[in-house]
Amino acid sequence: MTDITVSQVPDDAVILDVREQDEWDAGHAPNAVHIPLSELPSRIDELPEVDELPVVCRRGGRSAQAVAWLEQQGFDVVNVEGGMSAWESAGKKLDRDGATII
Repeated sequence: MTDITVSQVPDDAVILDVREQDEWDAGHAPNAVHIPLSELPSRIDELPEVDELPVVCRRGGRSAQAVAWLEQQGFDVVNVEGGMSAWESAGKKLDRDGATII
C-alpha cells in the first residue's frame, strides 16, 4: 500500500472519501466522491475513472482498509496520511453544503 501526504494531493484532485455521512457533512475536499467504507463493495461501480485515486477518511485508518481492498480489486489507489484532520490542518480547501469554508 502506498501512502501520500496531503501536500502531495493536488488541490483539484478527485479523491475518494470513505467517512460516514455526518463526517462528510462537516466538511470535505472540494472534488471528493463520497462512498462510506461500509458501502464501498456495493458501490464500487461509482468510483471515478482517474489514473491514481487518493483515498481519505478522518485520520487514515478506514482509508487504509479501503486502499488495501481496492488494490485487491485492481484499482490504482493511495492512502492519504492523516486523513481529513491533516487536510484541514494544512489549510486545504473544504466544502460544506456546496460552499467553500476554508
